[in-house]
Amino acid sequence: MVKFLVVVLLLVGAFGAGYYLGQRPVGTLQRTVAELQQSLKDVSRNVLDTTLGIERDLRRRQGLVDAKSRLVQAKAHLADRNFGDAAKELAEAVNAVETIIKGAKPDESANALKDMAGSLREVKVEIVTGKPVSLKQLDELQQRMDQLLNK
Repeated sequence: MVKFLVVVLLLVGAFGAGYYLGQRPVGTLQRTVAELQQSLKDVSRNVLDTTLGIERDLRRRQGLVDAKSRLVQAKAHLADRNFGDAAKELAEAVNAVETIIKGAKPDESANALKDMAGSLREVKVEIVTGKPVSLKQLDELQQRMDQLLNK
């Protein structure tokens, strides 16, 4: 008896589905499927763009944090009058900022990063040539890095 009811329900379901699909033109169903595919593509593209943007921002921030830590180390070495190590730390900070610039799109934040790398290079050259560098100048560079991190 149960098998008979299951077969009858399947037949009624198949008949109902056939009737429903028969009332609708095939083009409507194809358009609906095409619209769903396009919306799925749009959503996946948006998710991918958002993910890539987050990844770029994370790499930029990590590079800036690394450059800032190198700058703080350079300040400590300057305070200890260890100019060779300070120049090495500043060179590493420049490398960290240039690594960020390589992966960034050309925009105003990339220009700010280029300016930062140039400023760090100038300070490094001053240290290497033996010119006096004030800690205030390094503090200003650190504040500029903080501003870049907060963007």
